Amino acid sequence: MSITVPPAARGRLSLEADFDVEAVRADFPILCRQIGDRPLVYLDSAATSQKPVQVLDAVERYYRESNSNVHRGAHTLGNEATELFENARRRVAAFIDADPRGLVFTRNATESLNLVASSYARELLRPGDRIVLTLMEHHSNLVPWQLAADRAGLDLAFVGLTAEGRLDMEIAARLLTEPTKLLAVVHQSNVLGTVNPIRELADLAHACGALIAVDACQSVPHMPVSVRELDVDFLAFSGHKACGPMGGGVLWARPELLERMPPFLGGGSMIQRVELERSTWAEVPNKFEAGTPDVASAHGLAAACDYLDGIGRERIHAHEQALVRHLLEVLDEAQVDVQGPREAVERGGAVSFTMGEIHPHDIATILDRDASR
Repeated sequence: MSITVPPAARGRLSLEADFDVEAVRADFPILCRQIGDRPLVYLDSAATSQKPVQVLDAVERYYRESNSNVHRGAHTLGNEATELFENARRRVAAFIDADPRGLVFTRNATESLNLVASSYARELLRPGDRIVLTLMEHHSNLVPWQLAADRAGLDLAFVGLTAEGRLDMEIAARLLTEPTKLLAVVHQSNVLGTVNPIRELADLAHACGALIAVDACQSVPHMPVSVRELDVDFLAFSGHKACGPMGGGVLWARPELLERMPPFLGGGSMIQRVELERSTWAEVPNKFEAGTPDVASAHGLAAACDYLDGIGRERIHAHEQALVRHLLEVLDEAQVDVQGPREAVERGGAVSFTMGEIHPHDIATILDRDASR
C-alpha cells in the first residue's frame, strides 16, 4: 500500500506572517533528532506534547537549586520549594482565568476526573440522580462516572452526535432536565477535533440545577480558555499535553464545591490536625493534595504557561486552524474519509481519517516508516 499526496495539494499552505515557525521549532530540542535520514516530524500532540527548553530548564533548575518538600520544612530550601509550588498554582490558575483557591494539582486529568467522580458524584449525589455524558468522551471521562454510578446507584445518559460529528443539542436539551445533577463533557474531542459549545451547555445545565465538569485536555494548550467565561463548575487538563512535564495534572473547581466534597486521598499535606480517632482537613485546595506533590512538575507547568502565553494562544489557535484547513484540502484530494466537522473554525488541531477497510494501525505504521526514509 502507498499513500500519496496529490501534487495539486502541495504548496498552498498560507500561515500568519508573524508566526515564526522556525523560531518556535528551535525551542524544542527533541525536534533536532533525526529519524532515519529526516528531521523528526511529530504529529501525536493529542497524546502528549513535546517540551520546550524553557520548561526543561525550569525543571532542572528546581532539582539543582531548590529541591525540598513543601508545606513542612522550616528551612531555606523548604521555603523556596513551597513558594515555587504556590506560585505555580497562581500562575496556572491565571492561565485559565480562575480563582487559585480552586486549583488542585493532580497527577493527570484522569486523576482529576476520578477525584470529581469519587468525591462529588459518588459521595454527594443520591440513587436515581442522573449524570449526562456524550458519545465523544475519552475513557478518562467515561469510566470514572461508570464506577461512581455503580457504587452510588446513579443513572447515566448520553448525548448523541450528528452526522457531522457535532453534539446533538436537541438531545442535550432534553437530557439537561430533572433528575440530571451533572453534565460531564469534553471541550475538544481528541478524535473528531470537534470544539463543543461549553458555555451553551453550561447554561442548559445550570438552568436545571445541574453542574458541569469539562475535560479540557485538548483545548487549554491550544486556545484561550477562561473558566469564568465558560461558567463551568469543574475543569480538568493534563500538564503534559500543555508543554509541561509528565506526571502533573490540574483540577479546577469552584472553591465552595471543594469545601463540600470529602477528601479523595488521605495523609500528608491534606490534614490540619491528626488524632488517633479522627482527623480534620486542611483548607482547600490542599485538602485534596495528599502526600508529597510533584513540585518540579508544577513548576514546569508554570513555565509552560509562560511559554504558551509568550507565543499567544490566539496565534497558536489561528496557526492550527490554517494547518487544519490545508490538511482537510489535502485529505479530500487524497480521497480519504475525514471524521468530524468539515470546517476548520469548528474544530481544533486533531484530525482523524479512515481509508476504506485498511486498519488504522497499518496506516500509522506505514506513514511512520515512510517518514523515516
